[in-house]
Amino acid sequence: MVGTLSGALEARKIPTSPDKVKANIQGTIEAPEGVLKITKISCHYNVKVPDGKVDAAERALSVFEKGCPVAQTLKGAVEFEHTWDIEVY
Repeated sequence: MVGTLSGALEARKIPTSPDKVKANIQGTIEAPEGVLKITKISCHYNVKVPDGKVDAAERALSVFEKGCPVAQTLKGAVEFEHTWDIEVY
């Protein structure tokens, strides 16, 4: 997912390296029918963007999941939650 997000940011002329995109990913495991399974993936991104690129970064963050192979593969089976903090440099 970080790779897809980085691609969406780069397409908007927002550099992603070195160390400009970080993610904290946590899965929720439940056993709704007696079998353990991942039911939710919470993704929190910390993104550093140049001054004047916050709106473009917000757009990338709000739509990148549509082009993410992992998210599209798990769509319908696992709930995704995306949150983020944007730091301007």
